[in-house]
Amino acid sequence: MIGLLIVDDHPVVRDGLRGMFIGDDRFEVLGEAGDGNEALALVPAVDPDVVLMDLRMPGMDGVTAIKELRRRGSRARVLVLTTYDTDADVLPAIKAGATGYLLKDASRQELFRAVEAAHRGESMLSPAVAGRLMGNLRSPAKEPLSQRELEVLTLIARGNSNKEAASRLFISEATVKTHLLHAYAKLGVRDRAAAVAVAFERGLL
Repeated sequence: MIGLLIVDDHPVVRDGLRGMFIGDDRFEVLGEAGDGNEALALVPAVDPDVVLMDLRMPGMDGVTAIKELRRRGSRARVLVLTTYDTDADVLPAIKAGATGYLLKDASRQELFRAVEAAHRGESMLSPAVAGRLMGNLRSPAKEPLSQRELEVLTLIARGNSNKEAASRLFISEATVKTHLLHAYAKLGVRDRAAAVAVAFERGLL
């Protein structure tokens, strides 16, 4: 039997998952947790084979919990089960060490297959997530902003003019404009507002 730990902040979701798995003799639900902190406390106690991990939870979120499980050397495989499929959710979870990533609209059989795959150490991704990862791999690598470009963009995001940013950074206004133009090119935008919006979207600010 595959021992499971269910981690989700919604009791009704945990109840539904538990009911689904206890009806199949391939699985055993060893415990439930409402957030990452509870999961980290339970994993050593129940020693699950697979952790079903939601991502956005109060307290400790799923990505942080996955990182901490890896840091502690836990043998448990982590299968993310969430409603979110944006790059901001998928990529950090995979990088943190999630074995698979499934959306909550998956069928019962898809979920069972994903848990079995995770137990074997194999990755299983929902089609939407796989598509996002492939798109990310195919797109050219984005050149990172320099420290000075980030400093200029941060001041602009706070409402400073080019002149005010220059004064705060002890550089010329022309240099501020040059840094902004370089930042626009790297971010793929044409103006200040778009640069700030994209920088926030990517977590740079």
